[in-house]
Amino acid sequence: MPDSPFQESAERFKEIVEEESDGRIEVEIYPAEQIGVGREALEALQIGSVDMINMPIAFFAGFDIRYSLVDMPFLFPNDEALWATLDGEIGRELLDLLVDKDMKGVAFYAEGWRQMTNNSPIHSPDDFKNKKIRGMNAPVILSQYEAWGANPVALDYSEIYNALQQGVVEGQENPLLSISDKKFYEVQDYLMMSDHNYLTYALYANNTWLESLPEDLRDIVWNAGIDVAVEHRDLMDKANEGYYEEITASGIEVIELTDEERKEFREASQPVYDEFEDDFGDILERTIEFVKEFE
Repeated sequence: MPDSPFQESAERFKEIVEEESDGRIEVEIYPAEQIGVGREALEALQIGSVDMINMPIAFFAGFDIRYSLVDMPFLFPNDEALWATLDGEIGRELLDLLVDKDMKGVAFYAEGWRQMTNNSPIHSPDDFKNKKIRGMNAPVILSQYEAWGANPVALDYSEIYNALQQGVVEGQENPLLSISDKKFYEVQDYLMMSDHNYLTYALYANNTWLESLPEDLRDIVWNAGIDVAVEHRDLMDKANEGYYEEITASGIEVIELTDEERKEFREASQPVYDEFEDDFGDILERTIEFVKEFE
């Protein structure tokens, strides 16, 4: 999105790399999905048509289901637990999963916690019974809504507004940026601040290109990607405050899930954990144990 913190961070990355490399590297930015969407963009990175890409981690799950770790419902109790995980050993393990496919992960970039919108109030999984809910076409997210008793419907992002307006689906989930950008609040009556999972981006480089750089330039690119990722979190925090103000100014009714309600949702999500336990291997179990210290 050209007017989002992602554009600002891309320009900051360009500034750092070009300045520290004394112009030996020129960074060209292609916003608004100019190089393709989803798998198309990943293939462009893989074959070297582009050198780096920053995109939602959910798209990488087509290569390895373990990228859906951040989609697991109510896995992370707070920001601290999320970023301690992604900045640590587990996060690096995820970022390195695709080196054999010539893609090297540099850092995770923030967008925001996913929230739920609906035309009726949601306080518990029982409130989802038999409701048609749009979910991203990702196995973990669709399984999550099935566990809560809903009928998940996989629709492209561009189709959500019309589907809500026409009653094809009754609700959806997205971070505040998307709810604001697509104005879903115009066709929804309730916003549930659930923080049930997180939409994160990942900055990846074509590994052949990255390794072809002289060591000093490689270090500049690598360190800039990591440093800007940390700066980007503050930008997103401030932007999300603005998105929230815009959304609530529409008159939509906001529901903050209580600790007890979140616990009920987490317990109802156990079938999702059971279903994907073998697919994730021990990384899910290690994450569950790791985040306990942040509860």
